[in-house]
Amino acid sequence: MKAMQIHTLGKPMRLVEVDKPVPAPGEVQVQVHACGMNFGDTLIVEGNYQEKFEPPFTPGMEICGTVTALGEGVEGLPVGTRIGAYGGSGGLAQYTSIAADRCVEVPDTLSDTEVAAFLVAYGTSHLALERAALKAGETLLVLGASGGVGLTAVELGKLMEAKVIAVARSAEKLAVCKAAGADHLINSETDDIRKVVKSLGGADVVYDPVGGAQFKAALRACNPLARILPLGFASGDIPQIPANILLVKNITVIGYYWGGYTVFAPEKLTNSFKALFDIHATGALKPHISHILPLEQANEALTLLKSRQSTGKVVIAL
Repeated sequence: MKAMQIHTLGKPMRLVEVDKPVPAPGEVQVQVHACGMNFGDTLIVEGNYQEKFEPPFTPGMEICGTVTALGEGVEGLPVGTRIGAYGGSGGLAQYTSIAADRCVEVPDTLSDTEVAAFLVAYGTSHLALERAALKAGETLLVLGASGGVGLTAVELGKLMEAKVIAVARSAEKLAVCKAAGADHLINSETDDIRKVVKSLGGADVVYDPVGGAQFKAALRACNPLARILPLGFASGDIPQIPANILLVKNITVIGYYWGGYTVFAPEKLTNSFKALFDIHATGALKPHISHILPLEQANEALTLLKSRQSTGKVVIAL
């Protein structure tokens, strides 16, 4: 089979021919139809992600595909089942093997590319806003709001009847946020985030995949009893959190690594996916994909993410 692999950390992936993976006990072999690309992939290929992989390895966190073989002990996922799954790696290949408890059968209402754009982005925001206990009428501040996860936080925040403030880098990206339901827009290149948010009444929940200066500005725009979710550092700057501000305003910082659930509670992810598929079936969610590329252009997909040229999701179609 064909696969895009990293042979040296920090170097481009190579398109190579390798053997099809054999599913271990508890795993299924899947023919991959589409692989969703995430900002985390840009860190994985450089060796800078929370999870480390030894070269050579195949990146690609989330997939849509068809079950083609079963490992020992697998039940409930017969060969031929169309599934979505978060595997953490292995998706940039024609076939992959993945733990069966990470797979969920997907509805026909979602195309292969939509499924691959759906899992991490909506799954991350769904559990994050649940963790933050976002309530109707509260103000949700979304940093990096035009990106893969940020845009879904805007959508889900509106469905939860929050007032949503979206922060993005350009008028074009803010227009995408507006279309997703954002009530207020902040251009991070030209606006003072802290000043604008405070003028809008402050933030009750902060959804932050960016970090750096934007985190610091958002922290100072928080209302008493606010909750902050640091879930990534796309800026490259991991902020140091001043505990005195947390103390004075009774602010809660909620550590949140969505991928960690695959280790300690994979059923939380699959249950979340099923709930999100039900919401999608009502027409309330609309996955936004800005680029669909073939497998051999997976390096270009990473460049789009790293340079922030994309909005919503970038997907590899096989």
